[in-house]
Amino acid sequence: MGLKIYSTLTRKKEEFTPLEPGKVKMYVCGPTVYAKAHVGHGMSALVFDVIRRYLEYRGYQVNHVQNFTDVDDKIILRAAQEKVDPFELGERYIHEFQDHLQRLNVLPATIYPRATREMPQITEMITELVQKGYAYQVDGDVYFRVRRDPEYGKLSGRKPDEMESGARIDVDPRKEDPLDFAVWKSARPGEPFWDSPWGKGRPGWHIECSAMNLHHLGEQIDIHGGGNDLIFPHHENEIAQTESLTGKPFARYWVHHGMLQLSGEKMSKSLGNLVSIEDFLAGHSGDALRFMVLNSGYRNPLTFTDEVIAQAERGLDRLRSGLRPALPGAKGAPHESLKALGEQAEAARTGFVESMDDDFNSAGALGNLFELVRAINQVRDAGATAAELDEAQKLLSELTGVFGLRLEQEAAGEHPASAFIDLCIDLRAELRKQKLWALSDQVRDRLAQLGVILEDSKEGTTWRWS
Repeated sequence: MGLKIYSTLTRKKEEFTPLEPGKVKMYVCGPTVYAKAHVGHGMSALVFDVIRRYLEYRGYQVNHVQNFTDVDDKIILRAAQEKVDPFELGERYIHEFQDHLQRLNVLPATIYPRATREMPQITEMITELVQKGYAYQVDGDVYFRVRRDPEYGKLSGRKPDEMESGARIDVDPRKEDPLDFAVWKSARPGEPFWDSPWGKGRPGWHIECSAMNLHHLGEQIDIHGGGNDLIFPHHENEIAQTESLTGKPFARYWVHHGMLQLSGEKMSKSLGNLVSIEDFLAGHSGDALRFMVLNSGYRNPLTFTDEVIAQAERGLDRLRSGLRPALPGAKGAPHESLKALGEQAEAARTGFVESMDDDFNSAGALGNLFELVRAINQVRDAGATAAELDEAQKLLSELTGVFGLRLEQEAAGEHPASAFIDLCIDLRAELRKQKLWALSDQVRDRLAQLGVILEDSKEGTTWRWS
């Protein structure tokens, strides 16, 4: 069975067949840079980083494009409030976001186009839409004729007539139809502008991504991604513009992730209920947020709470425990135990791929990794040597690396609590020598309450996170 991806367009899982064998063209909508990026932006970046990493693991060459919207009403408003140049504001947040991506271990996109650097491509696309009758000019503004596209609404499942009666629609008597949306906006006093065939102005939001797709990936792409809040109107309008122009299906697979939620609401700048990536990383590792995304599954909403973060930290510690070295003085595990470990390693590799081939089921894939960790730890406790653990631990590192987790380099360093836990173990050993069993059990039980499990063997005592 090959890779299957759920496509929002068809509302079912589709067999993944790229346009060109062995190569994948993937476009992901990036942030509008008018404020600090929040962990919802981090979630989106991590979702598509995992998808890209897995595609590359399966042997595909991925051309990954992610844009920055660096000219927008929100940017202009924020720049005016801060009394700074809008372009300066955008650059500041772009550099800050790219630093966050690096700290989250997100692979750099092949290219990061910006709206302000794509004006020739944008105006060229609008010109062709006007020439073909899909767009029209009114007083320096240009609008797309929604009803010229008979398939408009196929992504979101909305029908134009129903949208007109029930949706919020910009009231502008100059439009031919209330549903028509702007692809070019005439300049207002004090705003950035570019020259165009329709006068000075700037592009509408939706046309930017269509033009960047055409410029960097061509008329057709394999995967178009973003949050499910972009399905309508942004991605719906992208399809209408692009397919009206080219006459070809735009993206083969429309991939949308769920929203990060805080107190039951979508986390967003407009709601003001956000936690910035910067604030999160001040108290937690990037792997913690990555684990939360992996454990949830990309299409599901992810609730952001202290308990969910704590669960992620514990999950990471469990995975990390599989990379611990052999016990001191290990003489070797029984043949039956080593055979069972080998079988579990093979099952883990197979299960990992089967889960990820099923629409990137990362939660299922994690389950296979935890089974592998359990088997490694059992064999270690049975006296396995470093050489006997080596192959299974290499597999664990390989598969967690596909997820972009940095467990191996973290395991190589000391956990902040390691020295304290080792001291407690030494104290407990001394209590046991003095046959103060109640006190030694109290040390063990208190550590267990803190999530530290002690494991006694004839070679000594080791510890792991529960």
